[in-house]
Amino acid sequence: MATEGAVGIRREILKNVRRIEITIRGLVNDVFSGEYHSVFKGRGMDFAEVREYQIGDDVRTIDWNVTARMGHPYVKVFQEERELTVVLLVDASGTQEFGALGPFKKDVAAEICALLALSAVNNNDKVGLLIFTDRIEKFVPPKKGRSHVLRVVREILYHKPVGRLTDPRTALEYLGRVIRRRSVVFFVSDFLGEAYRTEEFAKALRIANRRHDVVAISLTDPRELQLPDVGLLELEDLESGETVLVDTTDAEFREEFWRLSNDSVLQRDRMFQTIGVDHVPIYTDQPYVAPLVRFFRMRARRFR
Repeated sequence: MATEGAVGIRREILKNVRRIEITIRGLVNDVFSGEYHSVFKGRGMDFAEVREYQIGDDVRTIDWNVTARMGHPYVKVFQEERELTVVLLVDASGTQEFGALGPFKKDVAAEICALLALSAVNNNDKVGLLIFTDRIEKFVPPKKGRSHVLRVVREILYHKPVGRLTDPRTALEYLGRVIRRRSVVFFVSDFLGEAYRTEEFAKALRIANRRHDVVAISLTDPRELQLPDVGLLELEDLESGETVLVDTTDAEFREEFWRLSNDSVLQRDRMFQTIGVDHVPIYTDQPYVAPLVRFFRMRARRFR
């Protein structure tokens, strides 16, 4: 039998999920759903048949094998997939619990995922969830429906990770095993740490992007890029728990911190560009809706 305390916790969870839903629903209805639809809905195509070439057909659809056999041009005919699968791939490692100039990264991630999930369900698409640290923390298979999406949001908000470190390569390989159908994968992380700078991770991301449509959403607190001059400051590695005391009055130290942090960002951005992964940078001290809408509008123009 549930205790009174457990019932109270569940009520609080449901209340918070409802609050997020109400907050996000306005954005979905007023701003975002059309952007989501124009970029992703109907992008998937299934082969239907071949027919003879007609004036005005796109030459890129010519089936050269059939054309060679028949002696005159034939084109492939495709039909839209009426259903899309969206997977939220969410990093829940220790660094997501950082927030100096804004909310915690994990809270921003939850709201962004809620926005994407509700946009998907409004378009009658399936939504799945994969939470990872240095292990697979939680997998929710893709399904349709509002109640399912609210479960996904609840999992993102209230899942308590077992791990503190991060292993994105293992997460991508697991994704490849459990999601066989081509999907849109929103990869939400801060992309910090050595695990994101290895050749093994780049290879796994490249393979995942061939199988799926991967969109990286990076979460950054500005304090991770630049330290203020505030005297002695204790910095903690949120994954390992190690701490170090630094003197932020030292201008050379602050400059070196900025240089290393920005080199890491540039390396990350180059990797996304080289692999061909679309990237949406989000800063936790700024609203996240405008960068997402700007990205989707840019992508819609690309596909026109």
